[in-house]
Amino acid sequence: MLPAGWRPAAAAVARRPDLWPTATRSVAGLAPRGWWRRPPFLPLPDRNWMHLRLVTAYGGDGRGPVEADDVITWLEWRRTWSR
Repeated sequence: MLPAGWRPAAAAVARRPDLWPTATRSVAGLAPRGWWRRPPFLPLPDRNWMHLRLVTAYGGDGRGPVEADDVITWLEWRRTWSR
């Protein structure tokens, strides 16, 4: 389901139940409207937007693997920021 570069990040989040609510809210916030009507029927962000975010975060062509530590750090920041 997830691209290979995202699997370590998803596994890192799975090991952190304290971040599950924040991760769930984040996925819901990034999902386009009506995501359940279009294949692959998953709440995935727009590809172009995600590409832009990956290029700005990691440089290059935006296809490199996502760092699990970066995702955890971002979720921790988001959790504290939303309080």
